[in-house]
Amino acid sequence: MSVRAAIYGCAGTGITEGERHFFREANPWGFILFARNIADPGQVRQLVDELRDAAGHEAEVLIDQEGGRVQRLTPPNWRGFPPGRRYGELYEADVEQGLHAARLGAKLIAAELRHLGITVDCLPVLDVPVPGAHDVIGDRAYADTPGPIAALGLAAAEGLLSGGVLPVIKHIPGHGRAGVDSHKSLPVVDTPADELSRIDFAPFHALRHMPLAMTAHVVYTALDRDRPATTSPSIIGGVIRGEIGFDGVLMSDDLSMEALKGSLGERARQSLDAGCDLVLHCNGKMGEMEAVAAEVPILSGRPLERSEAAISQRKTAAASLDMDSAWRQFSGLIATS
Repeated sequence: MSVRAAIYGCAGTGITEGERHFFREANPWGFILFARNIADPGQVRQLVDELRDAAGHEAEVLIDQEGGRVQRLTPPNWRGFPPGRRYGELYEADVEQGLHAARLGAKLIAAELRHLGITVDCLPVLDVPVPGAHDVIGDRAYADTPGPIAALGLAAAEGLLSGGVLPVIKHIPGHGRAGVDSHKSLPVVDTPADELSRIDFAPFHALRHMPLAMTAHVVYTALDRDRPATTSPSIIGGVIRGEIGFDGVLMSDDLSMEALKGSLGERARQSLDAGCDLVLHCNGKMGEMEAVAAEVPILSGRPLERSEAAISQRKTAAASLDMDSAWRQFSGLIATS
């Protein structure tokens, strides 16, 4: 079945008749869930089934389940996971222990997601924070230098993949220097290109073989003075696809974020024209989704090939994982001072 190059959210814990009709007509590649969509495990499983039924195909279902302050599935119905920085602290004390904790934590997350029918986690965060940057990344970052971030990000990605869930590396080519929150305004980074290449791009280059990536709504004046990475052909073509070498599925960050200008339709078209394979729209507002849908083509050509290659990387989760035993082991690792 032909699908269109978009990922949408929905407004509540179930889909309305209007949403059902829209998703049937829009036929998106996937959906994304947020806290507003989540009540309990049975409800989430039902919502996932409703979304796929409305789309008319086995659409991918995404979620941001990082740990710390960015996790949509929370206690008491699901386990609570630490922020990325906790793995970095463990890594600093003992490299192998840090890597093991990051891998096992992601594998546990994957098991919870697969139980709900969720197939994609927007993890790992590969951004390299710098002093004075906005806290929108903050402790979501594993560390302050590229080496540990790349190593821990790879461990987390491997944990998700081993659990049957696709990882999304974000926010390519790097959000760590942003001085403002791109949800609210457009960050502008004036760092020289050679420094960006040496520091910010390095973790993404190390994980360039991953199946999916999400762009950064950030202007890098050394690369493109006028456009953020999401809508910049020179950054997507020259840096993300070129210098970094990422050849997986590239999705935009949320089009409804205030970092982007223009109508929702214009934002979608600019992102796709710049080289994004998929556009992401998260807030579930019907008028905005309709504007995006009017600009979104059927997935075809190289974007379709990338999508098929990405989905083929998803493995069946290992049936041998004993969740209670694995959680006890994980909790012991995380509690280590």
